[in-house]
Amino acid sequence: MHRPAVIVGAVCAGDVAAGVGFAVARGWPVAVQATGHGLSSVLEGGVLVSTRRMSGVRVDPAAGTVWVEAGVRWERVVAEAARFGLAPLNGSAPHVGAVSYVLGGGLALLGRTFGYAADRVRRMEVVTAGGRVHQVTPDSDADLFFALLGGRDNFGVVTGLEIGLVPVSRVYGGGLYFPGELAEGVLGAWREWTATVPDEMNSSVGLMLHPDVPFVPEPLRGRYVAHIRIAYTGSAVAGRRLVAPLRAVGPRLLDTLRDMPYGASGSIFEDPVHPHGYAGDNALLDSLPPEAPRAVLDIAGPGAPVLCIVDLRHLGGALARPPAVPNAVGHRDAAYILRVLSPVGPWKIEEVVPVHERLLRAVGDGPPRRNPNFLYGAGRPTTPEQVGSFYDAATHRRLARLKAVHDPGNVFRVNHNIRPGAGAPGSGPTEGQAHGV
Repeated sequence: MHRPAVIVGAVCAGDVAAGVGFAVARGWPVAVQATGHGLSSVLEGGVLVSTRRMSGVRVDPAAGTVWVEAGVRWERVVAEAARFGLAPLNGSAPHVGAVSYVLGGGLALLGRTFGYAADRVRRMEVVTAGGRVHQVTPDSDADLFFALLGGRDNFGVVTGLEIGLVPVSRVYGGGLYFPGELAEGVLGAWREWTATVPDEMNSSVGLMLHPDVPFVPEPLRGRYVAHIRIAYTGSAVAGRRLVAPLRAVGPRLLDTLRDMPYGASGSIFEDPVHPHGYAGDNALLDSLPPEAPRAVLDIAGPGAPVLCIVDLRHLGGALARPPAVPNAVGHRDAAYILRVLSPVGPWKIEEVVPVHERLLRAVGDGPPRRNPNFLYGAGRPTTPEQVGSFYDAATHRRLARLKAVHDPGNVFRVNHNIRPGAGAPGSGPTEGQAHGV
């Protein structure tokens, strides 16, 4: 939890600029928070800019774009775009902040079909460390545009984005929920199946022990479940044919696959909306070896020493293609992403991290490569090595050089921090400096 000296409840970019200027004049750090989802570092003192009151959404159906202010959640964008038969490249959880998710790349629910959300950005409104409001486009400042998309909040406070929408009004989607005793077979079948599907098919598998509480569907309560999630942009007839091999794995506890309006797509993952503290890590993978399902269940299954929620997503397709306008989103050649989360409170972070590290080492295929949106430290500062794992070495060096240009004092450091300098770990302020006032 942040413990700021000053909180700025911003309603416009001018408020953000005033807050940043106030902090810079005192040598204080600045943190930004919209929804509070995915806290990476804790602010001690300094200025916290809350953008949750910045809630404007404007769709331009003729241009196929939407303007989104910094406090908006994806559910608002989805609903507004749906009025015109359009959709944003939102993530799986509709209650997550849209702008922050895009700045981390934006691994979209329809990513294999349309690519990263960051690749659709046309324009950004940004308050930089100088306390000024800038309109940033590829033509006005190609370097800053590059850095913000993938570099997150290291280079300024993005108060609004203009994003391209896609012509999607419905999908064939939902979930296949299998009992835990079939989990290894489900993972193995899904692994083989992903090698055969077209780019229009977006899928993932979640593994978790569901709590025995009323808001969980009765067939899942208190059970370890393997949950295949589907979002297919082709016809329902073709979708049913494509998923037939998955249904053949065995009996399901629930089968919610159907033709649905895109406005209902948040039901595909059924991510919880209740606030809770957790730590999470991830690894981008070139492949899933045949032994991966067994390793996942041995290390992070129902017998793990801490509760683990495992998420495997199929990448590739449009996610692997370079964007029309370059940005800093890294590791596009990955075929899968493996995520693992554990609640903190019931377990200490010191208990959680070793289990996560063991899982990622067992299934990973080399030095760790990560997606910044899915690294949650439960308030522990991200290490320089972790930040380096988001990018290839050349991109990391370029971002560090741009950080030295746009934020040489590292005002924006309460985050997955890119330190000003040549891009080598250890350049810039120390951890103590980064979190002090």
